[in-house]
Amino acid sequence: MHRKNQGAVAEHRMKTGKLFVLSGPSGAGKGTLREHALNDIPNLTYSISCTTRHPRDGETDGIEYRFISREKFKEGISQNLFLEYAHVHEDFYGTLKQDVMNELNAGKNVLLEIDVQGALQVKAKMPEALLVFVDVPSVEELERRLRNRHTESEESLSVRLKNAIIEREQKDKYDYVIVNDDLENASKELKEIFTKS
Repeated sequence: MHRKNQGAVAEHRMKTGKLFVLSGPSGAGKGTLREHALNDIPNLTYSISCTTRHPRDGETDGIEYRFISREKFKEGISQNLFLEYAHVHEDFYGTLKQDVMNELNAGKNVLLEIDVQGALQVKAKMPEALLVFVDVPSVEELERRLRNRHTESEESLSVRLKNAIIEREQKDKYDYVIVNDDLENASKELKEIFTKS
């Protein structure tokens, strides 16, 4: 009996966490859904991506992203430090492998919020990862949301809408698709995925 309990404790300590990946077009509401999930679900941690883009107003290095130079990012690629990386909207984005493995090995569930290219790279390397695509009701609704953010130039908006169409064509490769037409319902759906998977 005593030995069994010791074994159970050792087994519990060795249990690794689950990896969840959240993707979807810019303006689909991924960030808001992510924040709700992180606030409400214990043992869920967010792995911050690296990017070469400049911080937006209100963004802090080490909180939303790790903002690094293109040179440093390319060094990371050559040293195979990234679990995934992609070239999106003229900048690089990537997730450091060691960051994710440290959290998973500590038994925490890890959430990545990354683009479709990166998500499919993660799935190829870690098939046990669960991919969740956050969609919008329509491209017209997406354009309305992006315009309301007032963070995009017309050129940037055009690029994001074109990318959104391409990204939406990949959603069948995901384990789950959530249409964010109602934030409360979408948030509930996402929490169910995270807690019942």
